[in-house]
Amino acid sequence: MNKLFSRIHVGPFALDHRVVLAPLTRMRTEEGNVPGDLMVDYYAQRASEGGLLITDATAVSPLGIAYVDAPGIYTKAQVKGWKRVIDAVHAKGARIFLQMWHAGRQAHPANTGGVTPVAPSALRSLEHAAIRDEDGNITEAELVVPRALELNEIAGIVEQFRHGAVLAKEAGFDGIELHGANGYLFEQFLLDGTNHRTDAYGGPIENRARFLFETLDAVVSVWGRGRVAVRLSPSGTYGTMSDSDPHATFGYVAERLNGYDLAYLHVIEPRIRGIVEQETSASDVTSKDMRRIYRGTIIAAGGFTGDSAEQIVVDGHADLVAFGRMFISNPDLPDRLRTGKPLTRYDRSTFYGGDARGYTDYAFHSEDVAA
Repeated sequence: MNKLFSRIHVGPFALDHRVVLAPLTRMRTEEGNVPGDLMVDYYAQRASEGGLLITDATAVSPLGIAYVDAPGIYTKAQVKGWKRVIDAVHAKGARIFLQMWHAGRQAHPANTGGVTPVAPSALRSLEHAAIRDEDGNITEAELVVPRALELNEIAGIVEQFRHGAVLAKEAGFDGIELHGANGYLFEQFLLDGTNHRTDAYGGPIENRARFLFETLDAVVSVWGRGRVAVRLSPSGTYGTMSDSDPHATFGYVAERLNGYDLAYLHVIEPRIRGIVEQETSASDVTSKDMRRIYRGTIIAAGGFTGDSAEQIVVDGHADLVAFGRMFISNPDLPDRLRTGKPLTRYDRSTFYGGDARGYTDYAFHSEDVAA
């Protein structure tokens, strides 16, 4: 895997390898959606010299939280919690970007203080939310019909992202990634299956993309060029998402992104639809398709093995590869891939919520051998 372990620049940062920790919702915060000791340990374990980590999806407001115990970036306590994570990652010689997020209609009133979630249009997602029941246990609940945002409210959400970007910089992150994938608010605006507006934020793709690019302008004004990234899922269906012409929609977005000098564009491959692995089709939009349009650095994500990651980089369709599930169960994943060491299988039942089990108790290969 010579190419996967060659050096590369991401924005201003020189990385020693191209194996990236994907942004993963793990639901392990402390009270107030604050990163605590568990999260410090988790990220420090997965940090390697010259590596890049992307955080859990992190809400820019209480209304943006889709899952109980997901982190936030809208209070000083959250900034302090994240600073501890960042310091631990930097001590290992790695870089870390904050994935900034608003769930839109994927939020649930149980996680938003009883407030009805918002979306571009009052259309309900058929997915389920992770909430805490009356006994304190995490359970699933059907999502509700969201409230369509008023035209004059959208600027307020853009400002929440800008303020979150300020707090992220204060915490010490190396950059930020806007979560424009997986059926959350940016994608709800982008796709015509969920955006039925008739004002300046609906109709043609130029209007549907307006919210994303206004927000991108706002966060770039804080961070400058080369320190901001965007994640997209051009063939995603998670969140009851659909679009009449995804090639046109995401082709437009990719072309516009060429003007921003992003740190990277993060593309989810079509075989992963949210959290489910599915067959692909000829109509899907891949990293290879985006590469034909987008001229900057691309991170590909979605069910990669070491061999397939090496191949997509060798082929030139992506520059780096983000790993999720296998990074959960192999905190030293870059080293294992580089040396061909066996991989530990993950336990899906411990992905969301809980304690150290299935979170920080996976062994490094050296520990496995010693045992």
